[in-house]
Amino acid sequence: MNNNKFIFETEAREAIKRDGLENLLTYLASTDFYEAPCSGRYHGSYAGALVEHSLNVYEQFWVIAPMYGYSHNNPEHVESAAICCLFHDLCKINFYEEYTRNVKNEETGAWEQVKCYRAKGATELASHGACSAYRVMQHLKLTPDEYAAILHHMGAWDKSQYSNPGEVYANNKLAWLLHVADEAATYIVEGC
Repeated sequence: MNNNKFIFETEAREAIKRDGLENLLTYLASTDFYEAPCSGRYHGSYAGALVEHSLNVYEQFWVIAPMYGYSHNNPEHVESAAICCLFHDLCKINFYEEYTRNVKNEETGAWEQVKCYRAKGATELASHGACSAYRVMQHLKLTPDEYAAILHHMGAWDKSQYSNPGEVYANNKLAWLLHVADEAATYIVEGC
């Protein structure tokens, strides 16, 4: 986990030159961000998966983004991509708690206790994306495209009344790219 923390902070500092980054990184270090799971039952339901997933999303973004006009040579593209990818799931900070449950070992037939995670409660805001965007904006000013990208990164998975990903993706390439990178990281790289 410490290696992923170092990689995450290095990537953020190299890409993001906006005021407030150091405050955001200090905030993350004061939370469970670097030790948190990414989910309770699906992709990344283990300690340290949240930071790992965020790095995977950033990597996948750069696999697909050049095909759609985003360039590593454009500092604005790099900064927006880093902000959106690295911080898109901040709503999961301090969101999960560890517990144990009994699971039958298929080989031995014996019941064993395994460590699991579950949500402590609902996000404090209207949706997953809204909560993440709010937490980022406590430290960094977002552009309208970055805000929309984080807000709508869940795509059709976001069942809140505020979700309109089709309309957003048609007008905001960054938002669509973040969504696709998140899906690629989740289903292809992480094997959910």
